[in-house]
Amino acid sequence: MKLFTYFRSSAAYRVRIALNLKGLGYDAVPVHLVRDGGQHLASEYRAINPSGLVPAFQDDAITLTQSMAILEYLEEAYPDVPLLPKGAVARAHVRELAQIVACDIHPVNNLRVLKYLVKQLGLSDQAKTDWYRHWVIEGFQSLEAHLARHLDTGTFCYGHTPTIADCFLVPQVFNAQRFDIDVTAYPTISRINDMCVDLPAFKAAHPAQQPDAE
Repeated sequence: MKLFTYFRSSAAYRVRIALNLKGLGYDAVPVHLVRDGGQHLASEYRAINPSGLVPAFQDDAITLTQSMAILEYLEEAYPDVPLLPKGAVARAHVRELAQIVACDIHPVNNLRVLKYLVKQLGLSDQAKTDWYRHWVIEGFQSLEAHLARHLDTGTFCYGHTPTIADCFLVPQVFNAQRFDIDVTAYPTISRINDMCVDLPAFKAAHPAQQPDAE
């Protein structure tokens, strides 16, 4: 297995967590999003991922380039350590939680969006930061409400073992903290994150532990 990754990419971080939770070894191939004008924009990398984004994941003859698709593939191809609960309703709920992060929070705060706000639209760095914080806070308010009201919220986002939802939650909390967002304002999110980050699989996936960490 090969993972094209950037240490601070939350999407790549999700995949690293999932691979670690499942005990799957892989080769990490750093793709720096800033250095050399953005290594993800080079033709060599676009031949692997035409979207020019990270992560990209290769396993035998397959190449996948979206974190949710990668995690779903890992779940189906390597089911021994499940990251989805049993039952259609439970699985849908876990996917719902993950997609609050993947669809509502992350896309508007991706690095390419933040760069566009500054370079093309002329926003100041402070305005860019305000933009980032606004969408994270709005998303966390929603996610907190979902977690707080659901009877199956347990030690983790669902029950008492990590799921795909936790793989998405932890990287988003990490990025929120980078932008000085007080995650203690969201007690359920904060509690689950604190539980996750102490687990070896999450520790090994942390940006500071990656070969390209700066």
